[in-house]
Amino acid sequence: MRIEHLAIYAREPEFMRDFFSEFFGAVSDSGYRNPDTGFRSYFLTFDGGARLEIMNRPLMTDAEKSPFRTGYAHMALSVGDRQRVNELTVELRNAGYEILSGPRVTGDGYYESCLLGPENIVIELTASSDGL
Repeated sequence: MRIEHLAIYAREPEFMRDFFSEFFGAVSDSGYRNPDTGFRSYFLTFDGGARLEIMNRPLMTDAEKSPFRTGYAHMALSVGDRQRVNELTVELRNAGYEILSGPRVTGDGYYESCLLGPENIVIELTASSDGL
């Protein structure tokens, strides 16, 4: 078994799509729109085949997103080795994204940094297991 894809709702799905394409090399499909419901989505594919669906629909609620809530916690993206974690952390900080922690070695042995991405989603940048 494998996870086919993960999905998140976004107020600005095109901005979210562009963020993952620019910083993480995700490739987007041309999108889907249901004219009856107003539902829209994009499927993004990352190197290695992981997929993320970015969705939007009319009348979505947008409650405050505490980083320590039940449900969605974070998305971890393996970006290569430690050097790439460091470089991408600087690039994202310079682009105006808040770095929450790191880069650092965590207690469970990961080399990572965490940032607050678009619409306050928490993203971990990690080194691949052979890049630790």
